[in-house]
Amino acid sequence: MTWLAQYQSKITTAEKALEELESGLRIYLTGNCSVPQHLLGALVERAKGLKDIEIVQVLTIGPAPHAEAGMEKHLRINNLFIGENVRKAIHEGRADYTPCFLSEVPLLFREGILPLDIALIHVAPPDEHGFCSLGIEAGLVKTPAQVAKVVIAEINEQMPRTLGDSFIHFSKIDHAIPVNYPLAEMPMGQTNELSMKIGEAVATLIEDESTMQMGIGAIPDAVLNFLDDKRDLGVHTELFSDGVIELVQKGVITNEKKTLHPGKIVAGFILGTHKLYDFVDDNPIVELHPTEYVNDPFIIAQNKKMVSINSALEVDITGQVNADSIGTKLYSGVGGQLDFVYGASRSEGGKPIIALPSTATLRDGQTISRIVTMLKPGAGVVTTRSHVHYIVTEFGIAHLYGKNIRTRAHALIEVAHPDFREQLEREARELKYI
Repeated sequence: MTWLAQYQSKITTAEKALEELESGLRIYLTGNCSVPQHLLGALVERAKGLKDIEIVQVLTIGPAPHAEAGMEKHLRINNLFIGENVRKAIHEGRADYTPCFLSEVPLLFREGILPLDIALIHVAPPDEHGFCSLGIEAGLVKTPAQVAKVVIAEINEQMPRTLGDSFIHFSKIDHAIPVNYPLAEMPMGQTNELSMKIGEAVATLIEDESTMQMGIGAIPDAVLNFLDDKRDLGVHTELFSDGVIELVQKGVITNEKKTLHPGKIVAGFILGTHKLYDFVDDNPIVELHPTEYVNDPFIIAQNKKMVSINSALEVDITGQVNADSIGTKLYSGVGGQLDFVYGASRSEGGKPIIALPSTATLRDGQTISRIVTMLKPGAGVVTTRSHVHYIVTEFGIAHLYGKNIRTRAHALIEVAHPDFREQLEREARELKYI
């Protein structure tokens, strides 16, 4: 039997692939813009007759029918990163959150801490050798697909073929569901005067021949607007979005001076639009690798002039960075922030940067400072005061590494919004920080 005949023998429907689903199983759901939507829909319907099914996932983009009220009676989501579509379920106690560095998430599966019964994945059609590309999400798919007892894959004609350590052979897939639908999209953050001002300040810290990690959102996207005068930038990042395309086309991002993988953009996954999916399709400049490699601080640190750009919800005047909760309200997760902060800090000439607006506006219209004397009770410290280097707001740059608490407090008060500086200084004096 030829490999193609073997592959065709595995083709089925999502409903049939899940017929033997039982109560008490643990299932991994591929996330980001690569959620296998047909499989997810079939899973929700099948699970309504079962109970105690656990869905392990990281960030998912798009509809989340498994997070709807009442579904927790049948399946419960264990989030390793909290997205907008599951936040309500978390806050209402209908779903769970497991804190974990993104670099270590695959180890939970490989080491049997969270053993997987089934992995639901989303891949491109097999090539002439029988290999399916993991497409726009390789970082957090390859290991679950290797260790799960059963692998069920949507084979999507519209999934781009990405290169790197991002392939699974069809023989490792137990059930194949052919589909043909557009992938979910995550447009770039809407920049405004505030984010552009912060982005411009961040860009002054980026030197020629730096290798960058940038998240997604208004501030990282704004930074990209101020890099046209840089030379030979590289990318080693957890994820990237549409903004890199123009910089590649302009010759700003060449990756030629990278220490690791010269000439290549290295990432774990992609969050963008169809324009980006077309760009990465079979593009030899782009390589996707498993997250336990991409996010390993000791791998990251091998890139000279490594620059990490991340954001935060609030920062206290000693340098503690809260990025995962609003007080006791869980908001997002640890993610890869500290992976890259530590990796960049250990890099020769590296710069870990936390960038955030100086204020936030609450639902009632009240404006509060994001630079605070003390974090809210219950707030999660993602980057510790020992790891922090640069804090950037629209009012400037505070360089904290190696500085004492008194110096840190003064520096952070200077980049706080002017309306809150007097209060922050008074509270800092009361605490004997200054």
